[in-house]
Amino acid sequence: MYYAYKYRLKPSDAHREELDRHRDICRQLYNHTLYRLNEYQDEHGELPSMTTLRSELPDLKKWWDSLTDAYSKVLQTVVERLFDNLKSLSKLKENGYGVGQLKWKPPRAFRSFTYSQSGFKLDKKGGQTVLSLSKLGDIPIRLHRAIPDDATLKQVTVKKEPTGEWFATFGVEMDREPPEPPENPETCVGIDVGILKYVHDTDGTAVGPLDLSDERDRLEREQRKLSRKQHGSNNYEKQRRQVAEYHANLRRKRRDFLHKLSAYYAREYDLVAAEDLNVKGMMETPSNSRNTASAAWRTFLSLLEYKCEREATHFVAVNPRGTTKKCASCGVLTDKPLWVREHSCPACGFEADRDANAAWNILSRGLEDVGVGHSESTPVETALPVDTSVSVKRVVEAGSPTLKERTASAVSE
Repeated sequence: MYYAYKYRLKPSDAHREELDRHRDICRQLYNHTLYRLNEYQDEHGELPSMTTLRSELPDLKKWWDSLTDAYSKVLQTVVERLFDNLKSLSKLKENGYGVGQLKWKPPRAFRSFTYSQSGFKLDKKGGQTVLSLSKLGDIPIRLHRAIPDDATLKQVTVKKEPTGEWFATFGVEMDREPPEPPENPETCVGIDVGILKYVHDTDGTAVGPLDLSDERDRLEREQRKLSRKQHGSNNYEKQRRQVAEYHANLRRKRRDFLHKLSAYYAREYDLVAAEDLNVKGMMETPSNSRNTASAAWRTFLSLLEYKCEREATHFVAVNPRGTTKKCASCGVLTDKPLWVREHSCPACGFEADRDANAAWNILSRGLEDVGVGHSESTPVETALPVDTSVSVKRVVEAGSPTLKERTASAVSE
């Protein structure tokens, strides 16, 4: 099992200067490696291998003095980073997207560097925890939660955020296999995500969306102030950091909400079924793209998936097509526009909240996919018990004490 643990660094002014210098060395090496890649391709008619360009590093150090100030493994990961970017472009091209070429990185676009396998360790010095980085020194770190004793530190990525803060993200490998989900899950839930109600599940719980309107208004005001500053001046840089801090505050509040909500479902249920949404495709449509981006559905589903794996919970991503139109009682498809919030089946007379009906259809497909409770008739009949009311039993506002109580035991990152 592989996890990432993120901690805040507390560097001194001298440490900040050295961190920025090492970051810029890595950036310049990235740009040089990109130049060598293009040069090699022009000379030989094919792309070089990663090993070919990495083997040039010892010779580079003979005339590029600043490279000797950086740890050798860090320089190797810079070359690997370039080839990882090439692979990402190749995958996009295979999927039909129009892609260009890799570009040189300006200082603002290259914010991190990585120690892999060696050159770093956590230590105690002077009564505080420090991150010892080879050729950089001992940097105080805020270890707000302990790393498990059976974990092996594989790498650490040091990153500078736009706010000027530095963070260290550890790649941690656990010496144990993830627990197996139960063969016959007893508590199952289907989840329908939306904008008016962020989550509506088959237990009748509807969680309202996170209200970030005040934070967004404040961010827009600060952005307008930034637009009036002279680019490159001290006042511009000061206001740019202010805008970055509001961006970070909004992002942290959203991720905190998503972490708590996903942890609750992963720990409270044996099986969780959710829609496999194509959020990228939804973002490309002109209607309501801002609210779709703000909802961060793909982030929520990603968090839910890995937490279900950790908590031995079945996670099933089902095809979302027709889950809103299909009747959860008889299976008849009924078209209804987005503004119609109630489901009323013309065939069987079944009435329910639109999102509740969709949640039951999602659970039905999830049970069918894992082979739990499947019958030869319609899978809906196995998911929707007789005489079950699927209207909203309770609506929980995001950030309310009720939601905090329900997720207090499920808080996890």
